[in-house]
Amino acid sequence: PVSEIPTGVNVGHGVRAAATQKLFEIGSFQSTGNKLYLALTSEMGFFKIQMPNGSFSYTRDGSFKIDSNQQIVSSNGYLLEPSLTLPEGAILNTLQVSEQGEVTVKINDDIRPTLIGQIELYRFVNPAGLQAIGKNLFQETVASGPEIPGFPNSDGFGAVLQGFLEMSNVKIVEEMVNMIVAQRAYESNSKAIQTSDNMLSTAIALKR
Repeated sequence: PVSEIPTGVNVGHGVRAAATQKLFEIGSFQSTGNKLYLALTSEMGFFKIQMPNGSFSYTRDGSFKIDSNQQIVSSNGYLLEPSLTLPEGAILNTLQVSEQGEVTVKINDDIRPTLIGQIELYRFVNPAGLQAIGKNLFQETVASGPEIPGFPNSDGFGAVLQGFLEMSNVKIVEEMVNMIVAQRAYESNSKAIQTSDNMLSTAIALKR
């Protein structure tokens, strides 16, 4: 039979990192003026990216570009899913992406822009369960649950902001304050242990 410690105190052998939690809180937005740069106004939503091996990954990095085939790709050269291709004669500086994700562009001498595609977003029941694979990319896991597709600015998904990039969501000042507080707590505990050690040393010396 397994005995129980009456006091409920467990004796350990140190500490180790058990897990690293992913936080997808909204970061600040930086205006770039680049028409291919997109940001999402809600933490709910990922762009879907097709990997070279045919699998899919997800990202909030909206720094898209145009490849040699006139297709919109991620900063790593991976295709956006669903794919978007600029038609022949498209004028890039007329490219517009609405808050609802509709992509239009003027072709040759056309006065009215032409709709060339629709950006879709994806969310997960537990986004913290996504597996990070590097380069701002994440893959679906059993813990994250299956992808849930949707459209920007509807069903809880954020709107698309053209010409902006989402920056890091790390709050530098807050993290610095937390680090200083932890450092002061360590110094205080260290002083308490040192004082206790000195008092014990003095008591032992008096006994002798």
